[in-house]
Order: sequence, then structure tokens, then C-alpha cells
Amino acid sequence: MLYHVSRNGQNYGPYTLEDLQKYVASGNVLLTDLAKSDDMRDWVPVAQVLGVAPSAPVAYAPPIQPGYPPPQVMAYPDAPNLSWGLVLLFAFFTCSLFMFVWNLVLASWMKRVQPNSKAIFYYSVATVLSVLQIGFGTHSQTHVVTPGVHWWVTNYTTHPLMNLLGLCTWIVRLIARFTMRSDLEEHFNGPEPVGLSLSGVMTFFFGGLYFTYHLNRINELKRMARYRGAAI
Repeated sequence: MLYHVSRNGQNYGPYTLEDLQKYVASGNVLLTDLAKSDDMRDWVPVAQVLGVAPSAPVAYAPPIQPGYPPPQVMAYPDAPNLSWGLVLLFAFFTCSLFMFVWNLVLASWMKRVQPNSKAIFYYSVATVLSVLQIGFGTHSQTHVVTPGVHWWVTNYTTHPLMNLLGLCTWIVRLIARFTMRSDLEEHFNGPEPVGLSLSGVMTFFFGGLYFTYHLNRINELKRMARYRGAAI
């Protein structure tokens, strides 16, 4: 069950019962503050919600120094919210080039909300390797002229390192995907707990597109939580 907390006419939350206990223990929430869930008709002291006796008479009194943490739903910037369908469409029309850019965008956001994330490093390395792989593949054109006929013959040549670069790119891209998966699950089961669980198989085959689908859903949940908090 989620609870909103009121102090000085300002509403905060929603918080779980475990969050309330943690914030009371740290001093950010006072037992004399008022709390209310969606199932409750009236505001009651936090002490009554937690079932503990307050150290002072249970009466609402404005605190001298407010110490509230910001509401959880506003603590971190939202993920890039381009629809997964548009991401798929752009990737199709750009021969997957858009996915390279989009993966870097997602990884940059992940670095902001989780500074220890290494996903941006691996995606950057994979991008550089892909560019090098393209650079090692060369072609030449020969103008052939015969009586009455002119045409161009294109000859493609492959550098010996091209296959090795392709293998390295594939491996680094997989490392980037599973690093991103681990970071997303850690963040959305810790600082912003929404119970996110990502499939390893879907991560392997779809990567950024799969992540975008879930981030779209999480952004919608956060938007609804903000709306509910503002309506109380």
C-alpha cells in the first residue's frame, strides 16, 4: 500500500510502509506528520500508520527545519521517451544506423541516473569498432569499354582484419546490452522500485529496442504517479 505524507500543506510521496519506517528512523519524516493512503478517508498521524507511540502528543505541528527527501517519482530524470515503435521504424529506414545513436542516448541517460554504469563505455567502443569495420571494407570500380558498350565493374575487397573486427564488435555489443540490462534492473529495483525484470533472451536479440519498450512503460507509470500525487 502506498501512502502520501502532508507537512505544512505540502504533499509528498507516494511511499511504501517500508519507506515510511526508513524515513522516520532517519528523521526525514516525523511521527507527528500526517499520512493517508487511497483507502483511507482522513489524514492520520504517521505514528498511527506505523503503530508506534509518538515521543510527543499526537498533534500536527509544523517542523522547525523540514527535512523531507524529494518525492521518489521526481528524484531522477525520466528515460528518453521515444516510442519503441518509432525506434523500430527509424532503425528500419536507416539500416540500423539509428539504433547506434539511440543506444548511446539510452546509455547516456543511464550514466546520469546511475553514475557507476559502464554501458556508455561499451556502446561507444562497439560504435567505434563498427565504423572501423566499415572502413576496412573497400571497393573499386573499373570502366570497361567495348565497341558500342560502356559499363562499370565494381570489385569488392575485404581486409584480413575485417572479420576479426566484426567478431569483436558483436562481442562488445553483447557486453553493452547485458551491462545495460543489469544497470536497469539495479536502478528500477532500488532507487526507483518498480519491480523491473528483463529477459536475457530478449536482451540478446533485441537490446535497445527491448529496453525502450520497458522504459516507455515505466515513464507512463511515473506520469500516473505524479498525476495521482497532484490530485490529492
